[in-house]
Formats: sequence, structure tokens, C-alpha cells
Amino acid sequence: MADLFKWLMRITGVLLALAVLAVIGLYFLLSRSLPEYDKSLDVAGLSAPVEIVRNNANVPHIFSEKDTGVFFGLGYSHAQDRLWQMIVLRRTAQGRLSEVFGTRTLSVDKLLRRFDIYGAARASVAAQDPATTAALEAYAAGVNARVDEINSSALGRGAPEMFLFNAPISPWSATDSIAIIKLMAVQLSAQMSHEVRRARTSLVLGDSARLADILPDAPGTGIAALPDYAQLMPGLELPRYAIGTPMPQHPLSPFPAPEFAGASNAWAAAPSRSAAGGTLLANDPHLGFSAPAIWYLARLELVSGGVIGGTIPGVPAVLTGRSERLGWGITSANLDDQDVYIEQLNPDNPEEYLTPDGFKPFETRRSIINISGEDPVTMTLRWTENGPVLPGSHYNLGTVTPSGHVASLAWTALSAHDTTMSAAIALMRAGTVEDALEAGELFVAPAQNLTVVDREKIAMKLMGAMPRRNADHESQGRLPSRGWIDNNRWQGRFPHSANPEFVAPVGGILGNTNNKTVDRPFPQHVSYVWGDTQRIHRWQRLMQTRHVHTRDSFIEAQLDTVSFTARSLLPLIGADLWFTGESAPEGSAQGLRQRALSLLADWNGEMNEHRPEPLIYAAWLRALQTRLAKDELGPLNSEFTHADPIFIERVYRDVDGAAIWCDVVQSSPVETCTDIARLALDDALVWITDRYGTALESLRWGDVHQAVQDHPVLGDVPWVRYFVNIRQSTSGGDHTLQRGLTRGTGPDPFQNVHGAGYRGVYDFADPDSSVFVISTGQSGHFLSRYYDDLAQLWRRGEYIPMSLDPQLARAAAVGITNLRPASP
Repeated sequence: MADLFKWLMRITGVLLALAVLAVIGLYFLLSRSLPEYDKSLDVAGLSAPVEIVRNNANVPHIFSEKDTGVFFGLGYSHAQDRLWQMIVLRRTAQGRLSEVFGTRTLSVDKLLRRFDIYGAARASVAAQDPATTAALEAYAAGVNARVDEINSSALGRGAPEMFLFNAPISPWSATDSIAIIKLMAVQLSAQMSHEVRRARTSLVLGDSARLADILPDAPGTGIAALPDYAQLMPGLELPRYAIGTPMPQHPLSPFPAPEFAGASNAWAAAPSRSAAGGTLLANDPHLGFSAPAIWYLARLELVSGGVIGGTIPGVPAVLTGRSERLGWGITSANLDDQDVYIEQLNPDNPEEYLTPDGFKPFETRRSIINISGEDPVTMTLRWTENGPVLPGSHYNLGTVTPSGHVASLAWTALSAHDTTMSAAIALMRAGTVEDALEAGELFVAPAQNLTVVDREKIAMKLMGAMPRRNADHESQGRLPSRGWIDNNRWQGRFPHSANPEFVAPVGGILGNTNNKTVDRPFPQHVSYVWGDTQRIHRWQRLMQTRHVHTRDSFIEAQLDTVSFTARSLLPLIGADLWFTGESAPEGSAQGLRQRALSLLADWNGEMNEHRPEPLIYAAWLRALQTRLAKDELGPLNSEFTHADPIFIERVYRDVDGAAIWCDVVQSSPVETCTDIARLALDDALVWITDRYGTALESLRWGDVHQAVQDHPVLGDVPWVRYFVNIRQSTSGGDHTLQRGLTRGTGPDPFQNVHGAGYRGVYDFADPDSSVFVISTGQSGHFLSRYYDDLAQLWRRGEYIPMSLDPQLARAAAVGITNLRPASP
């Protein structure tokens, strides 16, 4: 027995030693790809020396005698810190994820192949101006220099993920950078989804008044009534209660549900409204969270002057930031730049479709998708004169496409003459508001509101190609329309001068929270679907309650967590519930309801992470939306994942008879809105107590509203996820200025999954006092100390200096990289 125990101990010791050696070996292999920031390197093809000074937050400050050298340095820096992210973004745009990740991403690849955004990007390279072409080529050379260094020096394949998903890295090109811009358009566009949802809801409800309730227009002057979808397809069978199929749900999928198709805040103050006498600008673009964040901070010292701000790895431009003379920010414009067309097939030849001039053959091309571990899949891609043909399995198009027809898509982002990259490069060199607005003329997609300030003036203008529709378009772009009707087809684009702009407003303040900006008649309407009807009210109050503003007051507004929605809706839905009813015994459902109502009655609407009221309120609103709409919408209701405040307000104010939603269609009694509010609150409390118990006062909103910044590939891998995911308790909510959009579905519907991955506030009274931050860290390497070092600052609402002072960057530099031209 003693010998057996001795041998067991020896075997255990050997196994432990082997495990330790394996961990050490694995760490050694993974750490080889950690970039060395303090070094000198001779690089072939470089025309001038490049110096990259990384300050104490690992923000690269890039200097060179030539702009091409600066863009080379940015490409090199991006590849040092975010190579894996860049490769995945490129593969996504190419529709080649399945070569690495197998069948899990096949549906994503298929849809992107149908869009052919990579082909459009390749064609768009020739459309760029010479300065942009030079920047793209220099940037690509910088990326490739880093890849060559990794290969020649055996630097761990460049990123830890490369060991798990080994795939060759092809050289970076100008096409790749333009394709990533187009991929951002995919992530920020939802007009097609809105069209399909409106058509499906129209088929279910069959009542235009009720359609206006559940899919309300943004408040303001209304529009003329439109026909319902069935009337647009006379004589054709349409499935009234068709069940939709979800969009690809893989974390790498760029296809958002309508609620997640981009958002942002930006506001500016003229010198007359600034305490220090200089212009002010704040910007926080909203995108889906991930680790690392999509944003990367950088400073470029161009010949025209220094620029600093947020970049996207793969793109050689500061997309939001400032120079010494100019500051610019971007917000999603919600421009209606997509139209779905229903194309009629030739009954005698399904390879032809109907046009205003008769039947024509589809333009077709074969495409092969290689799949890791599986046989390749061959697709036939088809295009009409309106755009690419999409199958019914995508975007739920099959639920609104009659038999004998297919759906196609017109979309500005599919342009093969896309000069958006040239606009971004020109914007960095602009010195005045006028220069910036002129640069915006080259912008095609994704459509953005550009908020821009120089030292004297503020302005905002929509950037992006605005489709020119016929005034007699049968659905005004709100519903899928018949592709063979000439009046439904696009007639080019409006000139840039037609895009809404606001220059030097009399009040000295302007801003955008994705709210409705203009109320113009169709076809110059911009959009019928806007991203915000709520945050704008809180912003107006914060801006107008101060005569003058400071950098700190702009920061305060950017971090504001008071919900205008909660303040306006709770008195409506709880009007007949507050302090009513008999006292109820402790532990009863009625007693729990009274405690919840008592908490909400004393609450000021602040969605603070440490408070219980935000959770009670959010759960109540979610349950109320379901109670009101599920009986009318049936299975379609599951796709309305977030409560719509305008819908609920219309119901509880009985606008145009909207209170009828409170009556449950299938029941004999006539339920009142008070009944539904009470039942919904009980539903919410049952859900809360099942998960968190009955101690309502001890609930924390931040426990359920965690910012989910997960690694899109390794985030679900056991054990590994603890090293690569970043989870943080956060304040805010769906409708606060510090927006933290909730997931809306699943077991954790209140997780914070979409918000401000970048925040910046620029003060031109003292430009170097400007500040910025991102939500994770600069590095994409999870073993790096810069992987999540900015995350806690971001969570606490803190920032880092945004200075163009080179001495300040050098004073606490974590490394200086010198790239020198290699001797011939």
C-alpha cells in the first residue's frame, strides 16, 4: 500500500509538472505576439523615417516628414495591436469567415457574397483622389511591414487567436480598407429591416390606424396615409401570419436587428455659448460592444497639422476627433438609403425578371465558399437593375415575397464609385467648417450627420448619398415595392446641397441624438424612421438650462443617466395604481406590487447602476409592451424586442383610439389600460422575484445591466472567456444620453450590449485640455496590460488627455518605435 501511494504521488507530481510546463509553454507561445513598442526597425519600401511615440495610455503619436510615412506608421501600429481584428473584419467583408470558422458562419458569408461589398470596394479604389490613393497604399504597406516582421522574426503569428485558427494572411491592400468602410455601412443600416417589418405588421393588423400605433412616426408633422402592403400586391397571395427566421446570430455577424443599427450623440456650442469663449464639441458614437472595442485612439502628424481621435483598425483615417483648428463628430443619420423591390419572374423562364421594358435576364455569377472541414458550397449570385437578389431566408424577405417573385435591394453602399474614403481623408486636412462641409460631398455611405466646429463657427450636415425617388413612388420607400414599376425606381441621387445642413444657428447650440432633424415632404424627406424620439428631450433640457457651457458641462451631458422616458411614461401607466388599494400582507403579490409602486413614486428617473428602481421600471415596460401587443401580433410580437415609448404613450393617451390595444382580443371581458398596467407590473415582479428574490430594495440595476464586451470568437469558450471577456456594471439605459442599449431577448434581456465605445469632448478655448476614451483598451492581445486598462476609466465616466503636444506624449512614453528606410 505504501508503494502504491508513493507511485500515485509520483504520477500526480509528474502530471502537475507537465501541466505547469504546458501552461508556461503556452504562455511563451502566446506572449511572443505581444508587440515590442521600444525598438528601431529597418523597413523596405519606406521613403522617410517614421517615429511612433506611445504615450502612457498606449495611444500612438505618429510623426514623419511625409504624410505617406504617417499613414505607413498608422498601418504598422494598427497591425501591432489589432491584427486579428483587422483580419476578421476583412474576412467578414469578403464573405470568407467559413474558411476559418466552418459552417457556423456560412449564413453570414452567403449574405455578404450576395451584397458583394468587397467587389464594390475593389471597383471603388479607382474612384479615390490621388491623396487618398497614396494614403491607402502607404497604410497597406505599413500593415504588410508588420506582417513581414512577424513572419521573419517568428513573433507568435501576430496574435494569440492565430494559434487556434491558423489561416494564411494575404497582403493588405487598398481594397481591404474601403471594404471595411462598407462593412460599417452594413452594421449601421436597417431601413430594409424596417420595410420588411412594416410590411409584415401591415399584413397581420390590416388596420392603418393600428399600424401607426405599433410602428409610430417620430413626433412632428404627419405624412399622407399610405396603402397597406396587401394593396401594393393586388391579386397575389401573401402569408399573413408567416413566421420569420432570425438573422445570423454569430457574434461575427455584421447584420443588426433594427434596434441595433447604430446610434450616437453629438453636440456643439458656439463661442457665444461657451464660458471660455471657444467652441465646444462632444461626440460618442454607439456600436455593438466587443473586446477589443472597434475604436482605436491615434494621433497623426500630417503636413497640414496634427489630428487626433478615434480610428477603426483597417481604415487610415481619424473618423471622429480634432486638429488644432477643427473638431468633428459623427452620428447615424437614419437616411432612407435602402429600398426593397419585389421582382416578378418570367413564368416561362425563371432566369428572367420583369422590368419597365419587359423581361430581362438576371446578371449572374458563380461564387464558391470554402468551408473549414467541409466541402465547398457553390452559390449563384443574381442581380437585377435595382440591385442584388436576396433569398427569402434573409431579412425575413420570404414572408413578404409572393410566389413567383424574388426580392432585390437598392442600396447606396453597393456603389462601385464610392468616395467615402476620400471624404474621410479630406476631412482630416480641413481647416474650417466650410472645408469640412465641402469634404462631405464625397461621402456616400454609411450616411452620417457630421457635427463640425472650427474656432469660430459650428455646423451640422448630413453626409451621404440621398436617393432620388419619384414623387409618385407607390410606397414612398416605406414598404417593399414592385420593381417593374418605373415610378418606384431610383432616379439617381440628390445633389449634396439638398442634404440638410445647419450652420451657425442663432441659439449657438446644435446637436443630434439620432432624432428627427427635418420635416420635409417626400421625396426629400430624408427618412420616415428615426433612431431617437426620447434622448433628444433630455439633451434639450441640459443644453438650455445653462446660458454658457464648459468642457465639464458637456461631459456631464455625455454621462447623464436620467431617463426622460421613465419620467414621462410612469405617471401615465401608473396613473390609477399609485397609492391605491387596501393594505396587503407582507409576502403577498399585492403587497409586493405596492412596494414596487412606492419605490417608483419616489424615483427621479435616474438609471443609476446602484438603484433598484431602474430594474423594476425596465421590467415593467418590457412586460407592458408584451401584454399590449402579443394578442394582436401573434408570433410577430417576438421581433419587437424593445418597448417603444411612443407606442405606449399613444395607447395610454388614447391617441386616435389606440387604447383599444389594452383589450385582449381573445378574452370575453373588455380589459382597461389600468388592468393591463397592473398585470404587466405583476408579470415583471414575478420575473424579478424568480431570479433575485423579493427584497426589492436590495436590487441593483448594474447587476443586470452589465456592459457585455465579449471576445467575438473566444468569448464562449469555457475558462478562456474569463481572460478575454470584459464585463462591467453600468448605469444608463435604452433612452438615456449615456446610452446602454439592452439586449432585449434571452435569459438576460437587460444586459448592456450597445453603446458609446468612444467618447470625446473637444474644447477649442484650450484644445489640449480636450479628452477622449474608449471602452476597452488599445491592444487586442488579451495578455497585454493595454487590453482593458481604459475599461474602468470608461465605466467610471473618466477620460484621458487628448493632446497634440508631442512633449507631453514623450514625457511618459511606454515606448518609441523608429521605422527607418532600409538600405537598398
